[in-house]
Amino acid sequence: MKVKVSRRAHFNAAHRLYRPDWKDEKNEAVFGKCNNPHFHGHNYELIVSVTGEIDPETGFVIDVKILKDLIKAEVEDAFDHKNLNLEVPEFKDLNPTAENIAVVIWNKLRPHIKSADELEIVLYETPRNFVTFSG
Repeated sequence: MKVKVSRRAHFNAAHRLYRPDWKDEKNEAVFGKCNNPHFHGHNYELIVSVTGEIDPETGFVIDVKILKDLIKAEVEDAFDHKNLNLEVPEFKDLNPTAENIAVVIWNKLRPHIKSADELEIVLYETPRNFVTFSG
């Protein structure tokens, strides 16, 4: 029997969506106000879910305290109150769209989750805009 365990987290970060190989006009047309050269920020809400079999000894799929600490170490400490473009190495050459942020988070957490378990990332950039990545 598989069960999904989820933990909600939060971080605040600034970013700018743009491609340096495009002219300013094209960046403005594609990314709009998210292309602000002075950056802009979001209060991101994150839901990390692990789906797997319940351990018969502990009754856990994953210990939520371990998941909490993992999210803090790998995501919150790395992203919170940071400029993603300038301060987070994963975005040096990667546009920090919500889609790319979710994949980066998944890649940071995946090595710490049992290989038999599924990992899902839901990232809310705003209360109405969110992305989901799983694998």
